[in-house]
Amino acid sequence: MPADYSYGIAKTGERAQEGLSDFFRGVFTWMTLGLAITGFVSYLVASDKTVALYLYSHILIFYLLIGLQLAAVLGLSFGINRLPANISEAIFLLYSGLTGVTFSFIFLIYTNQSIGEVFFITAASFGLLAFLGYTTKRDLTEMGNFMLVGLFAIIIAMFVNFFLHSSTLMYVVSVLGVVIFLGLTAYDMQKLKQIYLSGAFDERKERVMGALTLYLDFINLFLMLLNLFGQRRD
Repeated sequence: MPADYSYGIAKTGERAQEGLSDFFRGVFTWMTLGLAITGFVSYLVASDKTVALYLYSHILIFYLLIGLQLAAVLGLSFGINRLPANISEAIFLLYSGLTGVTFSFIFLIYTNQSIGEVFFITAASFGLLAFLGYTTKRDLTEMGNFMLVGLFAIIIAMFVNFFLHSSTLMYVVSVLGVVIFLGLTAYDMQKLKQIYLSGAFDERKERVMGALTLYLDFINLFLMLLNLFGQRRD
């Protein structure tokens, strides 16, 4: 009687699916923790008018914080293979806190209600595109590359608008930014899934890198939507 290997194959597939679910559970746990730290620090800083006014009246300190954020992202992106896992996790948490400090301005510009509404819109949009990126059978590499080019384009446009102060250009950048970061969300989800299935990675470190990638997609999408739909304080 021939051996029946179907049971073993099914069990292997089940283990792979369970492992993938555990991996993404870890990614989203870290991402959620990062967002929670950012939101808490933002609200805390904005609530203390003395601290908030000091930060925004000393522009060099504000730019120093942005520089530290950039250094943290670059350090994780290019040094993840050399850094111990616990150091990578600490850098991600530090980055989340620094982002909270620099993002505290949104509580000074927009009403709390509109911030909450836009956050839920962002969460729903992000969740939908993340699900599509995870489940689709279509290769999103070409789309992802196109979105990355678009990302550099809007960064340049935002830099130019820093001097022009054009509300029309900012509106166009925000609309394009929503499209780009939604596309990147789907692309990054598929890429993380492929990385896991390849098996050639440190799972603990990749969870942090995956969390950072999706965290950046989320907060940038949030900022673009806030610029479009947020209600400013009088």
